Amino acid sequence: MATIHVDVVSAEENIFSGEAKFVALPGENGELGIMPKHTPLITRIKPGAVRIERADNGEEEFVFVAGGILEVQPNRVTVLADTAIRGHDLDEAKANEAQKHAEEMMKSAKSDIDFAAAQSEFAAMAAQLAAIRKFRKK
Repeated sequence: MATIHVDVVSAEENIFSGEAKFVALPGENGELGIMPKHTPLITRIKPGAVRIERADNGEEEFVFVAGGILEVQPNRVTVLADTAIRGHDLDEAKANEAQKHAEEMMKSAKSDIDFAAAQSEFAAMAAQLAAIRKFRKK
C-alpha cells in the first residue's frame, strides 16, 4: 500500500508527523484531497479541519488550522499553519467566547482595518466551531 508522509506544523509546535493513506483540508479554492503520488502543489489554506487517514492504524487524525500554506510533493505533504490545534484539544466554550468577542469588535470598529481584523477573527472562530462539531460527531 502506498503512503505519503505528512507534517502539520505551527509556529508553536509540530502537531503531526507520520505516514498517511489520505489527507483532506480546506484549500483556498475548495476542499483538497491528497493521496500518495499527488502532483506537486503549493497553495494557501483556509481555516478549517485537516483530516489525516493514518497508514499505521487506519484511524483519522484531526487538526484544526486557522489558515496557512500547503506544500504537496509526490511523497510528502507539509502544512505550515498559522495556528494549529489537535482535534481533542479544541475547546468549544473558548471558541464561542472568542467569536462573540470578535462580533463585538466588528460592531465597535473605528476603522476599516479594525473591522477587517475583527471579521477575520470571527471567520476563523466560525470555522473552528464547525470543525469542533464535525470532530465531535465521530
